Amino acid sequence: MVNFFSIYKPLLHGALKLVGMTTQAVEIEPGTVLNFWLPTETTKKMKNKTSKPAVVFLHGFAMDGILNWQFQVLALANKYAVYVPDFLFFGGSITDRPERTVEFQSECMAKGLRKLGVEKCTVVGLSYGGMVGFKMAEMYPELVESMVVSCSVMALTESVSNTGLQRIGFSSWAEFLLPKTVEGVRTLFDIGSCNLPKVPKFICEDILEAMFDHRKERSELLEALVISDEKFSIPHYPQKIYLLWGENDVIFDMETARNLKEQGGEKATLMAIQKAGHLVNLERPFVYNKHLKTILASLTLDKCHNN
Repeated sequence: MVNFFSIYKPLLHGALKLVGMTTQAVEIEPGTVLNFWLPTETTKKMKNKTSKPAVVFLHGFAMDGILNWQFQVLALANKYAVYVPDFLFFGGSITDRPERTVEFQSECMAKGLRKLGVEKCTVVGLSYGGMVGFKMAEMYPELVESMVVSCSVMALTESVSNTGLQRIGFSSWAEFLLPKTVEGVRTLFDIGSCNLPKVPKFICEDILEAMFDHRKERSELLEALVISDEKFSIPHYPQKIYLLWGENDVIFDMETARNLKEQGGEKATLMAIQKAGHLVNLERPFVYNKHLKTILASLTLDKCHNN
């Protein structure tokens, strides 16, 4: 039987090209290459001259960039310069370097964007992508002007990690996020969503076959993700931080979201989307896109006023 994704991905890629998106491999250094979806106009001779505001989408741990953010890219590509990288060991991104930290992912993201001519951007991050986004905002405030974060934390400290794992009934993040069985894939979606229909067995089988390569390296990423409470101190972010949450997220629940808003201070706002879980942007894409468009429009307006 043909794998579902071998049919779906070409169709999705065709739709993306119709809205002006294409792919490009960006060499960060020898041995480290990032795959980006980006505006076709930036790859032409007069590239990087677009006047559209840049929006960078950072994906969660269970999918590559474009599968995670497909509905948002299709909705926003006509008005914004949209960039969707694959993290190292996802999609088409790879490195021979031994680093597995959030800091290294952030460094590679920033270098890749700069090689593509992005000088300032809004970062939109889900879950793992939110953690990388927070680190990018901390390390490169001149690049990251503002953030939209969904179902994530500033850093996965041991206390936050243990609480989250206890809520979902797993002993490690690798056990949950790198399933080895069809039932494990189904559990991943059941916990990650609130009202998504039950994923058919053949789709789960195809997901298991197509989406969980680089298991060793991804396990190392998850191991490096958890840090001791003592090593974390709340950074001071000059950027505006918009928290856009699934109200029924059980991985990082609303209490986690409210704590994150407090950590963000006066520059942070929180909005919850009803009847949505951790995969809020996939589960309720129209509602998510409506709020995201409002946020991005307000940022553009603020920028015009400040100029």
